[in-house]
Amino acid sequence: MATKIFIIDDHPMVVAGLNALLNQLENIEVAGSVSNAFDAIPFLKQHNVDLILLDINLPDVSGIDLCKKIVKEFPAVKILGISTFSERSYISRMIENGASGYLIKSASSSEIEEAIKTVMAGKIYLNVSMEHLLRPMSVMAEDILPKLTKREKEILNLIAEGLTNNQIAEKLFISPLTVDSHRKNLLTKLNANNTASLVRVAIENRLI
Repeated sequence: MATKIFIIDDHPMVVAGLNALLNQLENIEVAGSVSNAFDAIPFLKQHNVDLILLDINLPDVSGIDLCKKIVKEFPAVKILGISTFSERSYISRMIENGASGYLIKSASSSEIEEAIKTVMAGKIYLNVSMEHLLRPMSVMAEDILPKLTKREKEILNLIAEGLTNNQIAEKLFISPLTVDSHRKNLLTKLNANNTASLVRVAIENRLI
């Protein structure tokens, strides 16, 4: 019986790459793919799916929040978080919200196959160090500080100055939607729930 995989990712090239890799594996069937959280739930209501490859950074709803919703509504479906990031905050929050594992998007076909088999056997799969995952996070150890892009650092500093998304967008000549996307990424990377805690964590870890 083939394992039916559902891909939720907003990057067409990533979806195409995953499709190509998965189609090479035995007993694996790609049930379909969508590019956002809005389309994901209706698809799951209409199709039988065994496992979801869920991108953490979606355009409408955080993949971390979507993971929690899917686990609640479709408890039999397994979830593997996928991301370009391996920061502890991403991984731990996905696992806390019910994911059965976590894959980096650069994973090889053998790693993806191992992850699927591990998760379908009812176990947790992580292709990053468990020690890295389980360290306390109040003030992050220097070697596991999240890697911020130059743009994220710019936006983090402007957030700390109290600027709104629109003000930041105007200052950096980018769209407010782009600023909001960066803000969400920063909240996830620094394991913060709101702007106040984001700034606090950034200060504690000397990121601003």
